[in-house]
Amino acid sequence: MTHPLFAHHRPLVAILRGITPGEAEAVFEELVAAGITLIEVPLNSPDPFVSIERIAKRSNGRAKVGAGTVLTEAHVVAVKDVGGEIIVSPNANPAVIARTKELRLESYPGVFTPTEAFAALEAGADALKFFPAELIGTSGIKAIKAVLPKHVPVMAVGGAGASNFADFLKAGCDGFGIGSSLYKPGLTAAEIGARARELVTAYDAAI
Repeated sequence: MTHPLFAHHRPLVAILRGITPGEAEAVFEELVAAGITLIEVPLNSPDPFVSIERIAKRSNGRAKVGAGTVLTEAHVVAVKDVGGEIIVSPNANPAVIARTKELRLESYPGVFTPTEAFAALEAGADALKFFPAELIGTSGIKAIKAVLPKHVPVMAVGGAGASNFADFLKAGCDGFGIGSSLYKPGLTAAEIGARARELVTAYDAAI
């Protein structure tokens, strides 16, 4: 069952690490056409705020775009200023989470332990990103899910993909962040679109 946070979106977040502003709009169109409408531009990409702004303007409500690898409160403000809606971090920084919620953006911090998960929730996180999911594993996620509030959506990021969607879903995951198996610098927009369609097909078959 789809979590309300993802009510209008398939819970697959495209992580476009390394994307450039010049390719952002073409890649965006391929992703949306394939059925992926949650898009993250990591801030360690070239000119990430330009890419986020271009995608946000192009989107016109068709998708949600935001930033990944967000480590500071100043970055949260900068993402909002260019039209981003989602703040994704590799860590659970309470100040970054609180600032995200003050600005009415969605907060997806990265967590690895129950201590981090509960601290993130106390700070106001909307969803928890288990990262790296391949290290925690499905058994680890299942164990942590057992003690988390039932309404909290959980995403697997780092090692989750077409071959193991079903396993992570069984462990209690609600969604996924997909990085290098979807986007790598140097791929054409058409190649990314083909990868996106394969991921969507695999996800739809697993649910």
